[in-house]
Amino acid sequence: MKAILYNSENPSEPLQVGDTQKPTPSENEILVKVKATALNRADLLQRAGKYPPPKGASKILGLEIAGEIVEIGKNVTNHKVGDEVFGLIGGGGDAEYATIDAQMAISKPKHFSFEEAAAIPEVFLTAFQTIFWTLLGNRDWGLGIRENTEIESEGNNNKIQKSILIHAGASGVGSAAIQICKVLGMKIFVTASKSKHEFCRNLGADVVIDYKNEDFAKVISEQTDDKGVNYIIDFIGQNYWKQNIDCIAIDGKMAILAAMSGAKLEEANLSKILIKRIQITGSTLRARSLEYQRELTKQFSEFALPLFQKENLKPVIDSIFDWALAEQAHKHMEANQNKGKIILSVSE
Repeated sequence: MKAILYNSENPSEPLQVGDTQKPTPSENEILVKVKATALNRADLLQRAGKYPPPKGASKILGLEIAGEIVEIGKNVTNHKVGDEVFGLIGGGGDAEYATIDAQMAISKPKHFSFEEAAAIPEVFLTAFQTIFWTLLGNRDWGLGIRENTEIESEGNNNKIQKSILIHAGASGVGSAAIQICKVLGMKIFVTASKSKHEFCRNLGADVVIDYKNEDFAKVISEQTDDKGVNYIIDFIGQNYWKQNIDCIAIDGKMAILAAMSGAKLEEANLSKILIKRIQITGSTLRARSLEYQRELTKQFSEFALPLFQKENLKPVIDSIFDWALAEQAHKHMEANQNKGKIILSVSE
């Protein structure tokens, strides 16, 4: 089969479509003819030799796929050949064919294109995991959420009256998190460059802060009468540490998903963490166990598919590149110009 190949010993060498071995599905997997995949920062890191794939995963780039099933393992009963699916994988998405665990494959809504479906798995699963399982502390989103939260249901006016700060609001995970928090009725603060403010507001952000020219901790303090936000989703790390601690509320929770500005703190005052009783959690998804990811996919599907159908949630696509132009797509992400997902369409 064809796949996007890279030189792990020379990351600057351009990506190219070349020949490689076609994968064979195990007894619990399905083989998908890939129609579209999506670019993630993990791909950039893996290409640079800084983020190796999990044990047993394909070394080919690509963490999410959308396509048509062409073969099923002998134990698979929930899908059949010809079904259109999308889902999260450990690697191997940038190829003509990819395998995925059958319980990780989600049936594609009819009204979605393959490109739209490919824009969902990594960012929405990460956002869902972070919001429900980490910040709300709810490993079953239905318990205490269905009953106490308005999710576009008839006659239910209850909402979670909480506030959240989402950094990198125009990123893939950021754009998904904004939408989920909007459904939950939270007050949403977002940091983004000025050119991306309208984009974030259109997704549902209440207050958008220009991180280049404004002190987000000061803005949040003014907007919340010095109470701060209940939750923070951070991708930045080092440069935002002090402001994050300053603007989080008593008993607040912060989820750290990346450290784009650096992972080391030269100076850190722990007193506010103690005084405010702050809970800080680091989280990744790719290295999680298969059982964890299966349960996450199941709960996410129950929560999100009806909302995608009603268009209360929407995949957010920045741009679509033919996969032969993968090098250009990588440069587009490296320039941090994207608003939402960068998609690779797998042409014949």
